[in-house]
Amino acid sequence: MILAKTPLTLAEFLDLPETEPASEYIEGEILQKTMPKTKHSRLQLKLCNAINDAAESVLIAYAFPELRCTFGNRSIVPDIAILLWENIQWDETGEPIDDVKVAPDWMIEILSPDQSPNRVTQKILYSLQHGTQLGWMLDPSDRSIVVFAPNQLPIFVKGAIAYLFLPPLR
Repeated sequence: MILAKTPLTLAEFLDLPETEPASEYIEGEILQKTMPKTKHSRLQLKLCNAINDAAESVLIAYAFPELRCTFGNRSIVPDIAILLWENIQWDETGEPIDDVKVAPDWMIEILSPDQSPNRVTQKILYSLQHGTQLGWMLDPSDRSIVVFAPNQLPIFVKGAIAYLFLPPLR
């Protein structure tokens, strides 16, 4: 959903109060994300937990759900933003700094039934052009994944192979 057609600068957008669900700033437009439903939320939680169980204790990476990332001339909120440990900035108390001003190292987008795959693909491609090393677009309706990496054709994964990437739903 487009919230504003009046051109705003990125700085003006960042001064606005947060919305629920989150809004993103893309090419001068403010776009509100779709409110997640049960399948989406469950898959998001399971993936965050699986990634963090494997990567946090060995200080490799951390998966953040709905983390605002501002880079280039955009401010996006991937369903899951994964930052390599060395790319997480910390404050003096050892907590992560709230404002992330880099593209996520890996981003995961989970399609909602009324969400445009082309818009999501465009968001992933823009992120790849600004430092993201891996992007996944998951479609829970058919349990498929489109895998994006810099300077490579996307890879479509469906069926039994996708189960290697997706946690079981039961």
